[in-house]
Amino acid sequence: CHLFMNSPTFKKSLFFILHMLESIINPMRVERGPLKMFFIGLIYSSLSILLVKWFFGSDPVLTKFSGMIVVTFCVMFSLPFLYFLIKQEEDEDEEVEGFFGVWKVHKDAIYAFMWLFLGFVIAFSFWYIILQDSSLFNAQIETYCMINSPGNIDDCVSKYSFNQKSFTTGAATKEVRLLSIVENNVYVMIFTLVFSLLFGAGAIFVLAWNASVISAAIGIFTEYSIVEIPLGILRYMVHGFPEITAYFITALAGGIFGIGVIKNKIKSPKFLRVVENSVILLFIAIIILILAALVEVYLTPLLFH
Repeated sequence: CHLFMNSPTFKKSLFFILHMLESIINPMRVERGPLKMFFIGLIYSSLSILLVKWFFGSDPVLTKFSGMIVVTFCVMFSLPFLYFLIKQEEDEDEEVEGFFGVWKVHKDAIYAFMWLFLGFVIAFSFWYIILQDSSLFNAQIETYCMINSPGNIDDCVSKYSFNQKSFTTGAATKEVRLLSIVENNVYVMIFTLVFSLLFGAGAIFVLAWNASVISAAIGIFTEYSIVEIPLGILRYMVHGFPEITAYFITALAGGIFGIGVIKNKIKSPKFLRVVENSVILLFIAIIILILAALVEVYLTPLLFH
């Protein structure tokens, strides 16, 4: 099987399939519907992790960076969809104002982001456990340990390997974990905003990265059991969905602001409306982010021991 996957025939066939997918799954051809993004997330995250495994798995240098390469591939696949979606939202954002008006216009895009993210998480978790290769999410496991065991990262990373079947979490106190989580979430939110402002849809990198970190956490929580994936997803989505929603709202705010700067004059009424709506979205994101951190520290442990 290994020889077949590394054969020239298999690689040519895979590249042909990728070319066909690029022609079929085109952002301009996707009808408006948030649920469709779920299947796009499944396809592109699956391709990303499989390509890294087959093409770079035996490379002694690139294997050290497999976790980042997986995310990079996922970003490259998904970027056209995110740009197209944010561009549509910016056009609509010029015509609305007020809290409820902003939500009404952008809720479909937020739902689409959430479905895309869920597709990422499910596919990443499935293939990570199936392939049984810790190097695929090496950076993600370090990030998980930095959040959950900030004082003992090296031992934490060593513990969560496929050869170790004794899993324990919660090394830090609730107060320390809450501070660590809030700090990490705000850090991610700032990067999401900066990436959106600089690259429009560039925040997809931050969002794909977080999907891969959650998938690594799901693998740890389920002790790398394929049948426990639904429970693992439920465990992390209790606080993960509101947390990621906040990042998506931040990405949307940065994206529509960045495009608004390009399209409109700074003193024009449309630009001022875009600025006002972006601030509203960021305020909503901050509130959701704080609530998500509280849920993660105090509620989730009560539901999942």
